Amino acid sequence: MSDKIKLMLKCNEANHVCDKSQYKNASLWEKIKLNLHLIYCRACRKYTKNNAKLTNTIKKADVKCLDKKCKEKMKKELDKAIKETPIN
Repeated sequence: MSDKIKLMLKCNEANHVCDKSQYKNASLWEKIKLNLHLIYCRACRKYTKNNAKLTNTIKKADVKCLDKKCKEKMKKELDKAIKETPIN
């Protein structure tokens, strides 16, 4: 099978390509194979739909992450509080 073109994806491979596609990392050939797989696989169609829904929800949420300095400060404060807490 090494000299033949592998056209069909297994479900776990299809889900991986779906994830890559979501972040614009899938190649054209991977996208073609994914779309062929989605034609006959209901479970992967549902996974793809849910994946797209999750991505849209996260984009709409406009989540802001803490900067590195703030995270380090919080970590130091937490470590200090843990050390100061008496163990029963």
